Amino acid sequence: MESGEFSGVKAVKQRGRTGAWDRFAASDPGLLRLMAGLRTVAAIALTLVLLALLGTDVTHMVAGAMAAMVSTFAVKEKQVRGQAVTLALGLPVALLAISLAALLHSRVIVGDAFFVVLIFGAVYSRRFGERGTALGLIGFQLYFVALFVGATTSTLPTLYLTLAIAFVCSAGARFALVPETPARILRRLRDAFRARIAQLVSTHIELLDATPERLEGVLGDLRRRTARLHEAALMIQSRLEDGTSDAATAALLQRRVADAEIATERLGVLLLSARSAESADTLTLHLPNAPVPATGDLISAGTDTTATLRRDLGALLLLVSRPASGDRNTGVAHVRNRLLGYRDEERLPRGSTAVQDVFRGLGEAARSVVALRLALEGPQDESNDTPATTRSREEFDAEDIALATEEEPAADDRTGLRRPTTRAAFQVSVGSVLAIIGGELLSSHRWYWAVLTCWVVFLNTASTGEILVKGYRRVLGTVLGVLAGVVLAGVVGHHTWVAFALVLVFIFAMFFTAPLSYALMSFFVTAMLGLLYTLLNTYSLDVLVLRIEETVLGAVCGIVAAVLVLPVHTDRRTDELLATVLDRLGDVVSASVEQLSGGPASDLLGKARDLDTALDDLRASTKPLTHPITPLRGRRRTVRYLVALLETCAYHARSLAATAELVPLSRSVTADPRLESAGRRIAHNIGVLAAHVKDEAPGGEVESGASIASMLKSGAPAGRPSGTVTSRVLRHLQRLDEGVAGLARPLDVPVRDPADRSGTRSVRI
Repeated sequence: MESGEFSGVKAVKQRGRTGAWDRFAASDPGLLRLMAGLRTVAAIALTLVLLALLGTDVTHMVAGAMAAMVSTFAVKEKQVRGQAVTLALGLPVALLAISLAALLHSRVIVGDAFFVVLIFGAVYSRRFGERGTALGLIGFQLYFVALFVGATTSTLPTLYLTLAIAFVCSAGARFALVPETPARILRRLRDAFRARIAQLVSTHIELLDATPERLEGVLGDLRRRTARLHEAALMIQSRLEDGTSDAATAALLQRRVADAEIATERLGVLLLSARSAESADTLTLHLPNAPVPATGDLISAGTDTTATLRRDLGALLLLVSRPASGDRNTGVAHVRNRLLGYRDEERLPRGSTAVQDVFRGLGEAARSVVALRLALEGPQDESNDTPATTRSREEFDAEDIALATEEEPAADDRTGLRRPTTRAAFQVSVGSVLAIIGGELLSSHRWYWAVLTCWVVFLNTASTGEILVKGYRRVLGTVLGVLAGVVLAGVVGHHTWVAFALVLVFIFAMFFTAPLSYALMSFFVTAMLGLLYTLLNTYSLDVLVLRIEETVLGAVCGIVAAVLVLPVHTDRRTDELLATVLDRLGDVVSASVEQLSGGPASDLLGKARDLDTALDDLRASTKPLTHPITPLRGRRRTVRYLVALLETCAYHARSLAATAELVPLSRSVTADPRLESAGRRIAHNIGVLAAHVKDEAPGGEVESGASIASMLKSGAPAGRPSGTVTSRVLRHLQRLDEGVAGLARPLDVPVRDPADRSGTRSVRI
């Protein structure tokens, strides 16, 4: 083989490996699941090795492995110093829990009563933040470990040594073998964000070339990858404060990430609209199983426009994929300059308004990518800059100077039983009492499995519906895990180290799949426990069947407690979160329109981030209503439609905020007082919807009227031609107006036509 051919093959293989890694990084943003699994497995493996060298028996090796697992996954603090303090405090808590379990081993009633008190304290301690949550979890889980291995007072000295070794090994894995710092996590999250942008741009290229038969599948990929990009952006924002050196740097990265997300999502919407002869709606991008828009002929296969778009989408993909250091002496600088040139009207290719909008979107997306690269990698070579590129850099510098100070988040003023941690503590305690009573009737030796299930179905849940779905998934995963445990126990037999190796594999799989599927995580947990029973020589089919019975009992007890004790019904929970989303939406729209109209500047992207966070909470709370097992099919469709409409409104609100922030800085975006009247109706309608949800003013009506988009037909405000930034603002306002009015239908709010001057006619849409 010639050296040139060999180099070519090597380059292809290198690109393949890089592409595969980018896909993996995009699927696990920040590699958080991978690192959590590796850290836990490393802690357990190190513990087992040290205990084996000390000649520890299998029972105490099992206890050590479980203690290492708990002490590793319980600590969630972001700063290394905080992790060390929590881990140091966790050891005496663990020693105290296991001592009390051993001392109360023969005192059934007193032991059960203390277990309930411990459960209440462990849940209530969540109000004290991540450290309180971790210490409560360690106390509960180590008490459970003592019950699992049958700890007695005579075995306490060995157990103390075992726990000390487990915590030391956990510290070694966390701080030496698999170290993590906030800055390193944030750096990996940024890499994942870049990879997800690249995936989304690749989907844009597929959308451009898709035949009508393939359009539905490509549209599904577009929805999924747009949602994943948004997920990565939220994860980055949650890590900015701890992962950056100062507040100004965090605010800069927040702005750049938000700009890149908005610009890339907008490019997909513009391309979809142009591909669909402008018949597409942004709701198509957010509503699952929405009808595929009819294919239009604005972009036809084989035309020069299609070839140019395909070339420039590929250029944007190159700009995203290559590091900024690769701009010098390469074609990347030329690509960057060409794409940024589309921000000037005179550089746009000929075509319809929809097609030219796509090229404008390309220019804005390129601008956001360049800004993100500058924020991440610092100043770059400017020798090849064109006037358009220089103008973009000047805008970046002006934006950096004008960064707004981030406001402190509002404190939770709820007290007493209204506080979520207090309410959950009482619910779990009552459920645990029921689980103990029922578990004792099933088995006087393994009743604690029911208590454990009751405990876990309450973790990270906030409503009765969420607890019901989680309990169902726990039972499903347990049943499948028992079947796997039967098979594995027969295969492993008495091969201790083979069983421990499989335990490590299952623990890694448990942590890696936990955020993806609770049922799958429960499967790996139960299969792992089957292997531990084998190691303890207590394995039998009856034991595994009992495991299923105790799991079902614990889930039922948890659901009963959630329904009867201080219940938070799913409807009430979703109504509260819906009201919050509408309030945040109103804040973003009002502040953006005010700034676009010439008002004072404010932290618009901060408000947009609050909107995204509230919408993410609402989306999570509606999962029980949209779950496949829900019997209310009509309600399921209504909820999905409502959330999709809100996601569409949030997209246009984010776009307005991003555009409004350019007003004080850009020469191409100027304030126009006429926009204030266009946004006044939207703000009013959002307020009516929010008041209706809160039952503050149920008699309010949503106002309809002349289309905001009709302003484009007679010329954009301030005499700007159609297709400029101002007309784009009007299109976002029009979509917001339509989306907010559309929310009136699922919320059962009347709509009033102002043409009816008597004010007596109203319709429900």
